[in-house]
Amino acid sequence: MRVYNFSPGPSALPLPVLERAAAEMIDTNGTGQSVMEMSHRSKDFKPIIEKTEALLRELMGIPPNYKVLFLQGGASLQFSMIPLNLAGTEPGTPKKKAAYVETGIWAKKAADEGIKYVDVAVKASSKDKAYTYIPAAPAPDPADAYYHITLNNTIVGTKWTTAPDTGSVPLVADISSGILSEPLKVSQFGILYAGAQKNLGPAGTTVVIIREDLIGKAPSWTPLLLRYDIHAEEGSMYNTPPCYGIYIIGLVLEWLKELGGVAAIAKLNQEKADLFYAYLESSRGFYSPVEKPFRSLMNIPFISNETDPDRRADLESRFLKEAAAKGLVNLAGHRLVGGMRASLYNAMPIDGVKALIAFMEHFER
Repeated sequence: MRVYNFSPGPSALPLPVLERAAAEMIDTNGTGQSVMEMSHRSKDFKPIIEKTEALLRELMGIPPNYKVLFLQGGASLQFSMIPLNLAGTEPGTPKKKAAYVETGIWAKKAADEGIKYVDVAVKASSKDKAYTYIPAAPAPDPADAYYHITLNNTIVGTKWTTAPDTGSVPLVADISSGILSEPLKVSQFGILYAGAQKNLGPAGTTVVIIREDLIGKAPSWTPLLLRYDIHAEEGSMYNTPPCYGIYIIGLVLEWLKELGGVAAIAKLNQEKADLFYAYLESSRGFYSPVEKPFRSLMNIPFISNETDPDRRADLESRFLKEAAAKGLVNLAGHRLVGGMRASLYNAMPIDGVKALIAFMEHFER
């Protein structure tokens, strides 16, 4: 029996995608082999990666002056690649400046890694309230090499409703947990990047969408595999790319297109989130810690109303155990913040949200 998987990542994939991948496991596109067995430079794999890129460009409305790269290392490797490629300097020269807005644990990790390569200025932070809101974003210094934000904060459940206007300074965004969940104007950004395992495909593939004028700025000492220009020149084929992950992403994109594209899934995502937030607002047993204007559609943390810490811990442990027994799995909050969290990515059907609410109402009683 399939469960309702509320994991923040690796997360649920659409059932039709899994069924098709299973059917094609030993014979993909009539080749007599699995994608996992194909040479990445073969005539059999080339149409797979080309189709995946074309679908991503179509669904996201990616302008022609942006490159799409399929890389490895997760979004976390981009915490290093971005400062290296946009603001890295040669030995003996001063560090360049870059701006960051700290809205959660992953946003902080990005800034902490950036410090190794650039002079990081944290323009704003919501740490004072446990990252439960998005702070006002001050304008960048014109000398800043880039301006980094995390568009949706997976752990704390907040999102930017409007991207900041950074003028001539390139805006860079981690969109791992929000990619393809609602419309996004790509041309507002210099770089968008996403680990696939939350809303796009399996773990192991990272998508980078980069404006062409930002490519080719890495210092000479940058390792080849960390240079955007190397990957762009080779069409993501400088080394062996994550072939099977790219194939699954292509299937997910086909599924999304058949549903009606990003506009259609955004409407469904809003409906799912509205339903769950409405329940939390009326609940006597649980509440959302996130300020209303900044609540994520994708990741919804919730906490027991119990004020006694020991009893709260017992209740939450019991909740997770009983929910799993009902086929509602991976609802534990991140280890650094505790509580519970429901991730309602594109693949989560509205029936899963309704089943979770029904269980929570029963648990309350």
